[in-house]
Amino acid sequence: MPAPAVPDLTGKLPDLTGKTAIVTGASSGLGVETAKALAAAGARVILAVRSPARGEAAAATLKGTTEVRPLDLASLESVRAFARDWGSPVDLLINNAGVMIPPLSRTADGFELQFGTNHLGHFALTNLLLPSITAGGRVVTVSSGAHQLGRIDFDDPNWERRRYHRWRAYGQSKLANLLFTFELQRRLTDAGSRMRSNAAHPGYAATNLQSHSGSKFWDWALADLLNRFAQDAAGGALPTLYAATADIPGNSFAGPGGRMGSGGAPKLVGRSARARDAATARRLWTLSEQLTGVSYPGDLSGTSQR
Repeated sequence: MPAPAVPDLTGKLPDLTGKTAIVTGASSGLGVETAKALAAAGARVILAVRSPARGEAAAATLKGTTEVRPLDLASLESVRAFARDWGSPVDLLINNAGVMIPPLSRTADGFELQFGTNHLGHFALTNLLLPSITAGGRVVTVSSGAHQLGRIDFDDPNWERRRYHRWRAYGQSKLANLLFTFELQRRLTDAGSRMRSNAAHPGYAATNLQSHSGSKFWDWALADLLNRFAQDAAGGALPTLYAATADIPGNSFAGPGGRMGSGGAPKLVGRSARARDAATARRLWTLSEQLTGVSYPGDLSGTSQR
């Protein structure tokens, strides 16, 4: 099977006029670059952000139709409020927001911050919005090469009994993103839906994600690596845009094609064996439903057909 053609994402994306996209974490970094490209291609872009003030500042720099709405993925109440107030079709849901290697912290609902924000918040948001996503729409969830460090600890997913290890916790959350993508696509396929669930990773990109570790050592070390090897945020957003707009199958994983995953035209990339484990994906889905109180809607017959 030949590899899908890579669109020229440094130029113009496919015409997205009349489409609506929601981008979480769109006030900076990969999120704002993703929003910029989608808006420039004609989409109406919703910047779903924790800080509306920062979101408005970001939106002011974009050309096209944009709207800022508050969304804190570390609060299920905020996620539910966002979904409850949403009342129109969505063509692209970009699950981009995330946190990386902070000190042990907890969400408003008591989840470990990385697992709670990066996975559970997006899990709840996606399932609450699924009935609004158009029949041919896409859900794109941003993972990381660090998913290879991850292992889902079903006995202690929120690090309540184990000694906390920030990198393993980050790896667990990014592995969860891929397992979520996998299981969501399985469910969509079983339902006969044309909607697609894809994932992407940016490679090594210079964003502010790496500057909130709470450790002077890690902040310095990551900043040094950024200066030496990282691509810019616009380059890091290309795999997400590819996963959102290229003609690729559901459950695709897009990443940069360059050496060490930093730069180059986006392409389909591999994932760890754990990220391809169907039984683990289903078990994680069940656990996520139990923790969030949000379930897969099942009947998607009411989704928009546009």
